[in-house]
Amino acid sequence: MKDATRAEPVLVDDAMLRQWPLPMPAAEGDKEERGKVLVIAGSREIAGAAILSGIGVLRAGAGKLAIATAESVAPLLAQAIPEARVIGLPETKSGDLAGAAAADRIGGIIGRYGALLVGPGMQNEEAVCDFTAALLPYLDGRPLLLDASAMSVVRKQEGKPACVSRFESPALLTPHAGEMAHLTGADKQEVLDDPVRAALDAARRWNAVVALKGAVTHIAAPDGRLWRHEGGNVGLATSGSGDTLAGIIAGLMARGAPLEQACIWGVALHARAGERLCRRHGPLGYLAREILDEIPALMHGLRPQ
Repeated sequence: MKDATRAEPVLVDDAMLRQWPLPMPAAEGDKEERGKVLVIAGSREIAGAAILSGIGVLRAGAGKLAIATAESVAPLLAQAIPEARVIGLPETKSGDLAGAAAADRIGGIIGRYGALLVGPGMQNEEAVCDFTAALLPYLDGRPLLLDASAMSVVRKQEGKPACVSRFESPALLTPHAGEMAHLTGADKQEVLDDPVRAALDAARRWNAVVALKGAVTHIAAPDGRLWRHEGGNVGLATSGSGDTLAGIIAGLMARGAPLEQACIWGVALHARAGERLCRRHGPLGYLAREILDEIPALMHGLRPQ
């Protein structure tokens, strides 16, 4: 029986994207007008995630980038991305951000940035959950994308409730099926059997835009709107690919795209970049970092005709 409460998903294709163009700065606009992003990412062992997501922000057209990361890797990131401001935060002995202490350090400057991305390359789930929960009161409704371990704020921990059961202002989360199962306590096969229901239920429960990633990606908004994207290839299932996607989406958020538009465009651009690389190199072996070089031309090619 058809679920009467479920809207029909909108297919994301080139025509749909051209009918929903991204916000563009004025021809004489400066980097402030293009938007500012704060990426909070990386750890001692996975500093590269902050690099990939940070470059993704800039490739998506944002004007200014700051990266906050563990103090021990901040100098490395400053050299790897000279376009970015890099801020070192207190860390644990294992090289993860030190919970509330790190949140308090960065909280005072959040007001300078129009969009935030939290999570790529952050390892210790408990520490990341504590950090993210401590950070939320500083956001004041700013667009927020939670990726990787930062999404754990919505997961019920053993013997205690989730750090965040529902966001006051909508946030954006980007789990794949395994992460969705982990966050909700559902069986992974259950998520795979009905991904639309899984995405929609999570979006309503958390007051979040939820992109359930996969060969087909389902995007759900808290008000019940749904989108479906088909495309990409198996080559996108590679280390660092999710970090690039998160950065692209955050860059589009900073440019003024609503969460759902930034997410849909980010997913589409990411998939199309993979398709280009597949034609050039074959379906396997291209690198996540190579995805990012394709993004500006793809955005330009999808402008309204």
